[in-house]
Amino acid sequence: MSGRGQGRIRSGLQSGFGALASATSGYGKGLSRRFAALLASTALTIGAARAEEAGAAAGLGFGEIAPSYEVVSSAILIGVVAIAFTSAFALMRQRRQAEELSQRLMRETTSMRADLDRIETLIEADDQRVVAWTKAGDAPIVAGSLADATGAPRSKSAFLSFGTWLAPDAASGLDRAVERLRAEGETFLLPLATKIGHFIEASGRVAGGQAIVRFRDLSAERRDHAALVSAHAKLKREAEALQAVLEASAFPAWMRDTAGRLTWTNSAYARALEVADAGVAVERNLELLDGAGRHAVTKARMANTTLQARMPIVVAGNRRIFDVLDMPMRDGSVGLAIDVSEQEQMRADLARAIEFHARTVDQLATAVAIFGPDKRLSFYNAAYRELWGFDATFLDSRPDDGQILDQLRSQRKLPEQADWRSWKRDLLSSYTSLETRKHWWYLPDGQTIRVLANPHPQGGVTYIYENVTERLELEKNYNALIRVQGETLDHLSEGVAVFGSDGKLRLSNPAFGQLWQLDAAMVAATPHIGEVIAVCQRLHDDAETWARLKGAVTGLAENRARTEGRMIRRNGSILDYASVPLPDGATMVTFLDITDTVNVEQALREKNEALVEADKVKTDFVGSVSYEMRSPLNTIIGFTHLLTDPKMGELTPKQREYAGYITSSSEQLAGLVDGILDLATIDAGMMKLDIAPVDLAKAANAVAGALDKRLKEAETRLAIDIAADVGALPADAARLEQVLYNLTSNAIRYSKPGGTITLSARRDGGDVVVTVEDQGAGIPADQINQVFDRFFARRQGARRGGAGLGLALVKSFVELHGGRVQIDSEEGRGTAVTCRFPGTAPAGKAAHG
Repeated sequence: MSGRGQGRIRSGLQSGFGALASATSGYGKGLSRRFAALLASTALTIGAARAEEAGAAAGLGFGEIAPSYEVVSSAILIGVVAIAFTSAFALMRQRRQAEELSQRLMRETTSMRADLDRIETLIEADDQRVVAWTKAGDAPIVAGSLADATGAPRSKSAFLSFGTWLAPDAASGLDRAVERLRAEGETFLLPLATKIGHFIEASGRVAGGQAIVRFRDLSAERRDHAALVSAHAKLKREAEALQAVLEASAFPAWMRDTAGRLTWTNSAYARALEVADAGVAVERNLELLDGAGRHAVTKARMANTTLQARMPIVVAGNRRIFDVLDMPMRDGSVGLAIDVSEQEQMRADLARAIEFHARTVDQLATAVAIFGPDKRLSFYNAAYRELWGFDATFLDSRPDDGQILDQLRSQRKLPEQADWRSWKRDLLSSYTSLETRKHWWYLPDGQTIRVLANPHPQGGVTYIYENVTERLELEKNYNALIRVQGETLDHLSEGVAVFGSDGKLRLSNPAFGQLWQLDAAMVAATPHIGEVIAVCQRLHDDAETWARLKGAVTGLAENRARTEGRMIRRNGSILDYASVPLPDGATMVTFLDITDTVNVEQALREKNEALVEADKVKTDFVGSVSYEMRSPLNTIIGFTHLLTDPKMGELTPKQREYAGYITSSSEQLAGLVDGILDLATIDAGMMKLDIAPVDLAKAANAVAGALDKRLKEAETRLAIDIAADVGALPADAARLEQVLYNLTSNAIRYSKPGGTITLSARRDGGDVVVTVEDQGAGIPADQINQVFDRFFARRQGARRGGAGLGLALVKSFVELHGGRVQIDSEEGRGTAVTCRFPGTAPAGKAAHG
């Protein structure tokens, strides 16, 4: 064996013993002895193998290395046996220690499980739940449970999703607190509100390197406290937010204590009072409201009621309108003033505009109805109600459009339709239309209605019902009238010409051309008035007359007036002309041939003058004759009285009877003559009244005495009824007695035997009314207007009336006193003549003819 071969063998053995040393050293590191022996055996085998490989590599045969291998094997065997005994002993010792360790671990595990059960029992006994986070990324440990009444889920995963069962604010606050606890170890104690309104408490701390959060249901007191804390925090936030809003508001706001002093105001309050800031307003207790406003606030606060009022407030020197709200609170009150000046002005303007438009529409003759988007009536005017005859109560109930149409149809106030539903649907389609629709309704009663349906951009329809029946009728009548007027003008004998505002002839009738001998072709060519005048001057060349007519037609005066006159043409004919301005600026000129009329008028005037002269002669003759007859009558009456006087000698009964006839006839004739003379005096305007206070009762009694004999002869009774308040009447006593005498005498003449005549007087305002009423036959209706005419005598059967002067004199005397006479009569019932005298003296005493 060479040295090289021995070296390699030695190296292989060294490797094997190195492996053995490694294996045995493993024992010291706690490996089992059996496993160490196995490793030693394996190491020796590996060393032998490597020695053999080394020998082979050195070129040595097995025989060459055998003695050395055997020595090595024996040494290895002895080592292995020694190691085996050592390993067995170590294994037995290790097994005993392992069993002791196992038992000790089992005891510790059992104790730890018992402790864990006790801890879980304690946690669950307190109605709480604990969540522990160990390391980042590890699932948290959840122990314990909360009652269902808290709103917390039993599932651990659901429980960890705080946002699903906690109120939003509470969930977000808890998430932030847990994040700070795990990151920075910041402890916390939070009251949390669940979504069902229950309160729990969450406390977080760090223990043993773990973040632990304990959730616990609060007791009633602590729950109430937590609720109060939560409510307080919420109210504080709300109060701060509200105060911030009020501070930023443009409207003045304030707070007062129980004594009514300011404790806080916002900046708008200070600006309204023109002070530096709100602190100055509070410190100086500056009031925004006036005395009346503060009194209203104090009164409302004492009554513990909220004041809501609209008041005027002076802000920065300007008077404005504010809505003031002052609400009482436990420790005072809080108020706010909202400026509604512009709103009030806009509301007033809008109200006035709406009222004005409503009044305007209501005055329209055109019916208007407005329907809203819901197809219900929202407005109507008086013309709409009158057109369809609706009751106001029905319209005020806001009926819909279809209901109104159905009612109109039932009353036969709509056009007759073969397909009612289609017609109604087409009409109501205006609600969905964009364009105004027009309809013509021909109603069964003959009316024609033009209907405009105007849709509103925001929904609804405005209906305008225009009753064109009258317009169509007027158009028809107008056309007919134009034709009638044309025919009338063409057949008038009066020449008519109408000139436009430009002075040209627009219309004329044939009589105009005939009067002025105008050519028809010229008239048809609408000549100017200058051309017409040039032709007409052939028959009448008065330049002034034509200048007046031309000026009336072409003049530019603002107030055009009617002109008229008369012209005498060369042929002796007489024309009356007139120019009449028309509303459209035109002028109508008329020419009327009055030649025959003037001739007849002249003849009538001459005849009338002759009649007036004859009447004057007759009046003078009657007056003269009456005056001349007065003297002989007085003589006859005087001598008759002498003859009947016993001193002149006795007369036979027959003579005395004849003398009485002469006396009564003479007196009657004298009365007639006096009446004629009075009328003549009145006509001549020479009658004078001697006005003085007259006792009406005495005058009536005097008349009764004078007519006593006639009353007895007629078997008629006179009743005098003079009211006590009549007193004295300012009048001519003689003429007043003559009026009463004539009225009573006339009543006696027409009264029936046994009848009663009533002479009464009373005051009516400032007048005195005297009435004479009889129960006679009355006056026929066709004669009642003639009884005051002179010499009108009416008959009653075979009895002839008087001379017809009595009532004429009554009327004349009463009118001279400034009064008037009225007669009322009914055939078969009697007659009443009423004289009304003024209570004061008449202005003049002379009669007026």
